Amino acid sequence: MSRIGKQPIEIPEGITLEVSSSNEVTAKGKLGELSLQVTEPITVRVEESVVTLERPNDQKEARAKHGLYRALIFNMIEGVSKGYTKELELVGVGYRAANKGQQLELSLGFSHNIVMEICPEVKVETVSEKGANPIVKLSSHDKQLIGMVAAKIRSLRKPEPYKGKGIKFVGEQIRRKAGKTAG
Repeated sequence: MSRIGKQPIEIPEGITLEVSSSNEVTAKGKLGELSLQVTEPITVRVEESVVTLERPNDQKEARAKHGLYRALIFNMIEGVSKGYTKELELVGVGYRAANKGQQLELSLGFSHNIVMEICPEVKVETVSEKGANPIVKLSSHDKQLIGMVAAKIRSLRKPEPYKGKGIKFVGEQIRRKAGKTAG
């Protein structure tokens, strides 16, 4: 039994959740609208302000999708009501970040600056204070999309284990290695 799949989801006030006949779940809230196509063995029921997911049998595929779709629907409801934020920190001498609207310009020690066009669903903001590492703040109502954008930015210069230089998530612990020692 999927422990996550069995848990009901409370729908907060101001959020509307609709299930179409083709099993497509649509969540609308103050921050936006998200939809998800739920595949065959799982059925979604909305009663008053509670969402429950049911599966017809205990086959491996049905058990796996039961918890998956429950988590995805919960993330949709959480996203359209509260939203998600991710913060990335640029650690390194001369590393800078600036944004002009939805364009993010990063200076990461390469011979050229990297300019990224961020999709309109993700709001980008940069914070540069003197004496502190630059921070890139991403916010969106779609958890999957914001995670993909943050991972793409991080992949431009992953933190290296010797000095810790690179792009890391705020609060992320970088596993450090000892450098060479003089013999």
